[in-house]
Amino acid sequence: MKGRITEVFDSIQGEGLYLGEKQIFVRFYGCNLKCRFCDTKLSGFMEYEPEELFKELRLYRDRYHSISFTGGEPLLQKDFLKDILKLTRKNNFKNYLETNGTLHKELEDVIDYVDIVAMDLKLPSSTGLDDLWEEHRLFLKVASQREVFVKTVICKETSKEDFIRGLRLIRENAQETVLVLQPDSNEDKDYLHDKLETFKDFCRKERVTHCAVEQIHKVIGVR
Repeated sequence: MKGRITEVFDSIQGEGLYLGEKQIFVRFYGCNLKCRFCDTKLSGFMEYEPEELFKELRLYRDRYHSISFTGGEPLLQKDFLKDILKLTRKNNFKNYLETNGTLHKELEDVIDYVDIVAMDLKLPSSTGLDDLWEEHRLFLKVASQREVFVKTVICKETSKEDFIRGLRLIRENAQETVLVLQPDSNEDKDYLHDKLETFKDFCRKERVTHCAVEQIHKVIGVR
């Protein structure tokens, strides 16, 4: 079995609760969604056996917080992902899964080998896609077996109705989860600042723990 991997590199985590932590990134090719704000353009891939990828990961000699399995959507290649997660876990790496939060059956099959889940909440007014409420609900229930936090992109199209529904989904299915509000880096910062302040008020009213974090890797110019 071979996995399709776009790139392997080391950098700092630029999003979410582990902002600034040094990680090895494994970017999987392919995604099941096409969000209008997506900034990850994957034009090609290399094929790896699980053992081949693990050998490459072991070449990184620095001290790292974890290995970030990202994409694309890693869970589309669930069998390959499971094999590499087993290898890294066996060799005392911490496994950090970045995912769009829609493939709950695939997550069930790998959750025992994941340490941290960074799950996207895809609000339909933000993504331009059909709603994914039920997919997210089922996914969050599985992810809650491990440390999990939720990220959602806030842009000018994001509606308060969608945002409040997302808050209630989190509160009802994983009350201890932290929600990270991530402003779209391609939009007007002043406008989004005011919108974020309003959305933080909604978080407080719905009793959802939250924070707002920019994509810092873009601000400082790293991968």
